[in-house]
Amino acid sequence: MVAAGSLLGACTTADRPDIVAHPNDKTALLPGASWIATAAVPVVDAFADPKDATPTDHLTNPDEYGTPLTFLVDTNDADGKWLPVMLPVRPNGTRAWIHASDVTLAQTQYRINVELTAHTLKVMSDDDVVLTTQVGVGKDSTPTPGGTYYIKELLEPPNPDTVYGPYVFGLSGFSNVLTSMNGDGQGVIGIHGNNDPSSIGQNVSHGCIRVPNDVITRMATFLPLGTPVDILE
Repeated sequence: MVAAGSLLGACTTADRPDIVAHPNDKTALLPGASWIATAAVPVVDAFADPKDATPTDHLTNPDEYGTPLTFLVDTNDADGKWLPVMLPVRPNGTRAWIHASDVTLAQTQYRINVELTAHTLKVMSDDDVVLTTQVGVGKDSTPTPGGTYYIKELLEPPNPDTVYGPYVFGLSGFSNVLTSMNGDGQGVIGIHGNNDPSSIGQNVSHGCIRVPNDVITRMATFLPLGTPVDILE
């Protein structure tokens, strides 16, 4: 994924009028919606079990790009002192428990569905298709890993005329083959634009999902951090 870029603050849930924010109490979830948790403290401790005395992870807020630390809540019930969340760490699919008091909550009906074999990406709002496009995906030696992830950051590369295009959504998942992409030292997978339209619809990338530049530009205007991403193999 891109190793340098600037944070786009407009991608946070606090700046989105269509994202329903609320205090950490029992609030009805909209149809098809998911809870998003945004860190409200400098460090969020993650626990394998709420009964554990020692956390398994300490996650810093904001991240290395200055992005607010964000989690996808792994339940439809956001009530209580603890929240089960997906973590943006290896291995893919890592879940943990965090203190509800360490985050603020919001919900979104947006969801991204990617079908690798069909080379398609759809943005859904509940059951409605908001956007659909062909995409480029990982090649056989560096496949795009299937699973459920979420958008953890939105970056604007300093030069839009590269393989990353004008915008990059960093996801909470990682390549199962690479431990570094373009010097990022992590092997984070992402959804981004590109400077080669012929790569769309092909298995060409190191694991990231390539979309046309006009599509990623549109997506960057309305998808918040924490948006769930389902990648189907």
